[in-house]
Amino acid sequence: MVVFDPQEMVARFRQRAEAVRTRGIPPIEGPERQRFREQAQQDFTDYAMIGDAEAELADGILTLRIDLRPKTGSADTG
Repeated sequence: MVVFDPQEMVARFRQRAEAVRTRGIPPIEGPERQRFREQAQQDFTDYAMIGDAEAELADGILTLRIDLRPKTGSADTG
């Protein structure tokens, strides 16, 4: 029986994000090239968000917590 590991899933999404980030652009021109770049950016964003998630599997329910708050360079003030 295969056991689902949410941490392994998150790691796979991290790998997918890196693969999208480092892949080259195929030899296409014009509007198709721009569409390819836009789709790659969307794919990277989606994969990276899930790759940064805190995953929990409890009672058969998978919960992904993704902090979308902007990162700040200063310490928390409150």
